[in-house]
Amino acid sequence: MPRPRSSLISLTDTPYYHCVSRCVRRAFLCGHDRHSGQSYEHRRQWIEDRLYNLANVFAIHLCAYAVMSNHTHVVLKADKSLAESWSAKEVLKRWHRLYQGTLLTRMYCDPAQSATLSAAQRYTVEQSVEVYRKRLYDISWYMRALNEYIARQANKEDRCTGRFWEGRFKSQAILDEAALAACLAYVDLNPIRACMATTPETSAHTSIKKRIKCAKVGKQPDRLYPFAGNSSEHQPDGLPFRFEEYLQLVDSVGRVKPPNKRGVVAKDMAPLLERTGLNTVCWDAFICNIETRFASRVSLALCQKREKHSTRSGTP
Repeated sequence: MPRPRSSLISLTDTPYYHCVSRCVRRAFLCGHDRHSGQSYEHRRQWIEDRLYNLANVFAIHLCAYAVMSNHTHVVLKADKSLAESWSAKEVLKRWHRLYQGTLLTRMYCDPAQSATLSAAQRYTVEQSVEVYRKRLYDISWYMRALNEYIARQANKEDRCTGRFWEGRFKSQAILDEAALAACLAYVDLNPIRACMATTPETSAHTSIKKRIKCAKVGKQPDRLYPFAGNSSEHQPDGLPFRFEEYLQLVDSVGRVKPPNKRGVVAKDMAPLLERTGLNTVCWDAFICNIETRFASRVSLALCQKREKHSTRSGTP
């Protein structure tokens, strides 16, 4: 029986989550359908554009994404403190970019009408603001805003109704720094494993392609959560790795062929491997099987426990 979403996503445990949405019956509703010959490649751009749009609305940072032909991967970081720092008008402004809100919240945002609100009406607005504020750092609301929008667009184009996505998105809590690196690399290498690209820099509709393209001209993608460097108290806000080290990790693991996948890229040792004290074999197992080896929680301790068990039993 599926666990309630509230038990799978707990910001007291971790702000980082790997989420996967799949098309119904895993049909190729976002790519090229080999059976019908019809192409829906443009819908992958819809999803990428929507992800960047949501980055300007939610207090949820987009760390990585890969838009595949029949499913989408995202790694997200919910930022509760950011949402709590917003004023009431900032919360409403962001919420109104996606939803209508209420008559009173719209009046509150209009300088001419705001002055006419009674004390009771203002109290009602304040209550609505707190509801919206919580939703703006809620992973489930983020995924809802992503998936419902794409489903409406696709159904409108197909002139039909019905479900576009499977009922629930899958979420995995990322519990430590090693698991974060593994999930990021897993997502960025998805097109390689599916033989949709030969290198990360040529993999369409992925965060790593966007990061590499911007890095070549000395820029940081403004709506992707930045790489901030090694973990420390004085570290600027961002992912706790250096981008150069992360690229070495992706390159290293990408050159290793998983037993159940076809695509690979070149191999290289990476400083990130040395810093965490893990060998390449452990990283390969960790990254290549994120979805199949872990259910709702991903961590280095769980990976090491599984490796230890498989070594003793002689089973993969």
